[in-house]
Amino acid sequence: MSNWPSSKANRVYNALLRIGWKPKTEKKGSHVKLQRPGFPDYTWAWHPNEELGPVALKRIAKKTGLTPDDL
Repeated sequence: MSNWPSSKANRVYNALLRIGWKPKTEKKGSHVKLQRPGFPDYTWAWHPNEELGPVALKRIAKKTGLTPDDL
């Protein structure tokens, strides 16, 4: 069983901003490059109302440091 709940992409994106990620490029459509000290840049490529499942959230967390508690 996964600790990750399904969540809307907009909620996950806002959680990334709360934990210190900042947009590196202007937001155009569904692709935004994010930056945070100590991490390589991460490209956010999800539509705001898209539902992200546990597998997608684990993949995002592996590259960004996001935890289930951040949501």
